[in-house]
Amino acid sequence: MIRICLVLGLACLPWRAQAFQAAPDPAQDLLDRAYKALGAKDYERAIQSFLEALALAPDRPNVRKDLAYTYLKVGEPVAARDQFGEAMRLDPNDVHVALEYAFLCYETKERARARRIFDQIRKTGPPEARATAEQAFRNIDRALEEGISRWSEAAARTPDNFSAHHELATLAEERDELALAEKHYREAWRVRPDLRSLLLDIGRVWKAQGRVEEANAALLAASRGAEPRVAEAARELLPKRYPYLNEFRKALELDPKNTELRREMAYFLLQLGRKDEAEQEFRKITANGASDLLSVAQVGFLKLGENDVEGALPYLERVLSGTDQKLAEKVRAALNLPPELPPQAPASASGGGPVEPSDVRAMAFKSYEAGYLQDALRYLQQAHSNDPLDFEVMLKLGWAYNMAKEDDLAVRWFALARRSPQAEVAREASRAYKNLRPTQRPYQFAMWLYPMYSSRWESGFGYGQFKTEFKFKGIPVYPYVSLRLVGDTKGVAGGPLPQYLSESSIIVGGGIRTDYWHGLMLWAEAGSAISYLDRRRQDTGAALPDYRGGVAWSKGFGHLLGGESAGGFFETNADGVFISRFDNDFLMYWQNRAGYTAPVIEALGGLQIQLLMHMNLTADFRRFYWANFGEIGPGCQFRWKGWPGPLRFTVSYLHGVYTRKEGNPRGPTFNDLRIGMWYAFTR
Repeated sequence: MIRICLVLGLACLPWRAQAFQAAPDPAQDLLDRAYKALGAKDYERAIQSFLEALALAPDRPNVRKDLAYTYLKVGEPVAARDQFGEAMRLDPNDVHVALEYAFLCYETKERARARRIFDQIRKTGPPEARATAEQAFRNIDRALEEGISRWSEAAARTPDNFSAHHELATLAEERDELALAEKHYREAWRVRPDLRSLLLDIGRVWKAQGRVEEANAALLAASRGAEPRVAEAARELLPKRYPYLNEFRKALELDPKNTELRREMAYFLLQLGRKDEAEQEFRKITANGASDLLSVAQVGFLKLGENDVEGALPYLERVLSGTDQKLAEKVRAALNLPPELPPQAPASASGGGPVEPSDVRAMAFKSYEAGYLQDALRYLQQAHSNDPLDFEVMLKLGWAYNMAKEDDLAVRWFALARRSPQAEVAREASRAYKNLRPTQRPYQFAMWLYPMYSSRWESGFGYGQFKTEFKFKGIPVYPYVSLRLVGDTKGVAGGPLPQYLSESSIIVGGGIRTDYWHGLMLWAEAGSAISYLDRRRQDTGAALPDYRGGVAWSKGFGHLLGGESAGGFFETNADGVFISRFDNDFLMYWQNRAGYTAPVIEALGGLQIQLLMHMNLTADFRRFYWANFGEIGPGCQFRWKGWPGPLRFTVSYLHGVYTRKEGNPRGPTFNDLRIGMWYAFTR
């Protein structure tokens, strides 16, 4: 549809030019590039071009719709949903887009929003869309109604059942029964006052009810002292300003045990010149032997400011005997004591009052570089609030959340930062996003292929594997289903003792692997090998059990192929593989490559060449002659700069020596010219 519109628009240009001079479309070149990439099924490049075009012309619903469909092609339903949502906002009359948005909301677990949209379309949409919307609405609403009824009975039977109240409140909110949702979120908070995510839920419901002042108080409490995910979600719902004093007080009425919230209000009172009230709040924090040394120190400093040295000493001595050496150093300086330890950590961001916006960014970066993640996250969030278009802050937020093991949040910030107009920031964010995104999915698809030709056997060989891995939270291994291919073009080697050159099989199976640890990985697999050659079927049967497993380790040093600079390099791979079909044999491979990576030859389109020397050793436990030999010889690898990272070609000439002579009809040595291609990807 968009292409038809573009053609019609171009056809009308000569007539329109008679009336006025048409302004050039700033996004046209980028859109042409996007649709060209889309036609070539280069979806990543199409997405990037669409995003760049929308940065110049953001109010185009058709472009957002095409971008949404492209996101669906690469398996990004959340990104597609958001683009359909923007397209619906820009063109509320496009019912087809609204339906797409509603279905994606449902698929991405936003049932409340999906239900509202279906409800609106079934009531006000065109006749051809009402039936679809009616059915979808009833499916969602019926499930919510049944769940509410079931959990209402459970909550009535056991009033202190946290799960019953929480599930009931969640379902009621999704069904827009806000009064019922508020009631049971409050009941859940009564049972679990330590779970501050409930304050986020309560604040969200109050905000939907129009109770803005109460909502701000609940969200303020949730934004302080909660886990980072909850705090960030609460900040997004709060007004883009610093809270008022009465909002602090109302928040503390809801959450009186929130130390971080009370401390921040105390510092706010100090800034307002209300020292007595601030001291009262600090004293509430330090009561009952509380371990918040920052508040303990502040009470002591306030008493010192009033010349009450005797009253200050008990507080300051608690700080001196505590674990915060930086704070202890400040106390020693205030008491004119000689220093004992050098400063070790900056003052906590949670310990100060509102920071001047001009200082926030610098403090955020200093905390990040020093490794103080909690301080860095707090300051970075504040810096982002001050300047939502600071892409470097977004990048740092991504890395900070990554180091804090909050990778789902890290992916989100990297996705935002990769849109930066600064090439270096965008490049770093894109690399991080592509590396981290597959780890957040419950599954991932992986493939590797290695076709090659060998002059020694005068045959081509093909090796490959296609597999889908599954990730389960809390389990440190990855189960997978696999399809392997092992074959050759010749089938049988000639000579007095003919032998098969490969397994000539398709191997279907399932397995499990560990994560990589310093380049080391363990794996095991069971399946069935199906021969695709009639002769093999006659000799061994069409399908045989296949059990294999082993250990793999790899390491690279120096200037590897695909890197940014030229120089020497060394790569080593070691594999141990058990294969049941080879008489339960265990084979060991050790392959080493050393050489020089040449500078990129831009005149040849970005050609990258690596000159190298191979040093390989193969052995096995069964001591078969064909599995025990060493190889050495020169070779080269090459690729072009624009190619996908792992894709490369290899040409090598190897001289080999068998280390086992018994049963070897082929002589003690061999020479082999090998030409191969390697490609792998994970999505």
